Amino acid sequence: MTPFLDVRNLHVSYGATDGSRAKALAGLNFSLRAGETLGVLGESGSGKSTLAAALLGILPPNGRITAGSVYFEGQDLLNTGARAMEKIRGARIALISQEPSQALHPAMRVNAQVRDVLAAHQPLRGRQLRERVQYVLSAVFSSETERISASYPHQLSGGQRARVLIAQAMVCEPALIVADEPTASLDAETQQEIIALFRELQRKMQLSVVWITHNPALLAGLVERVMVLYAGRVAEIGPTETVLCAPRHPYTQGLLRCLPPLSDENQAGHKMKLAVISGEAPGGDLDTSGCVFEPRCAERVAVCANREPEVVRVGNAHEVSCFKAGC
Repeated sequence: MTPFLDVRNLHVSYGATDGSRAKALAGLNFSLRAGETLGVLGESGSGKSTLAAALLGILPPNGRITAGSVYFEGQDLLNTGARAMEKIRGARIALISQEPSQALHPAMRVNAQVRDVLAAHQPLRGRQLRERVQYVLSAVFSSETERISASYPHQLSGGQRARVLIAQAMVCEPALIVADEPTASLDAETQQEIIALFRELQRKMQLSVVWITHNPALLAGLVERVMVLYAGRVAEIGPTETVLCAPRHPYTQGLLRCLPPLSDENQAGHKMKLAVISGEAPGGDLDTSGCVFEPRCAERVAVCANREPEVVRVGNAHEVSCFKAGC
């Protein structure tokens, strides 16, 4: 079966003022089935937001896709013209940004901001347009819909602004949602409310979703598979329960060790030192003759410094880029 979204050997780099280029994605490979939800996990600088921008064709001026292919619903997005991409972006592929305060226009009311997205992609006008906008806002806001619809962004809470971004993304009924850390700036309770809302909307609309986060705890119960990125490469990818409960890559294991334990002792106010991954994430000019995680890896062996590991299948749909994974 042809994948709904198929990304192959994707390379993205950014240009610096001195003329050099820093690699952000280096040979990314993954696919997505229709209706599937994929979690993309990694620390800052791993390439998560670059992946989101590349999928939607909104890389900054100094960003460049230097190799690879991105096929969406059978169409090669990298060879699609700018005007054609404008029709796809927002209508078939929608983005939920991690910064509502920056994504929303400060001088426009909520209903106008949702309406403009719909009007740009569908031939609805007048009453039909207003009714569709109201329907979507009612689905996202279970109460105070009228007040919120007529409000400006600064009159809303962080959670409410996040819901407005969800309404903008959903209003055209796209096939794919790219959610770039949409709950990162919210408190834990509001995060869970937004995730519960998103899960319900995803189920009703049968959406395919790429959910980007640096927090592994958010992915359990939300996504079907997890892809772990490190320095623009796939370190590990597989079913959510397998990756989060039995990770095989040292980097994934390190990320999960950094989570605070949910023990009674931790909740009792005792101070405790959390685990950390030693060293720092590499820059884009790193020599890639060996494994990019090797300088930080406690389990490295001699070959890790000299050769980049190949992808090893270690279980049902579970793949790891590590020399020790196949042992």
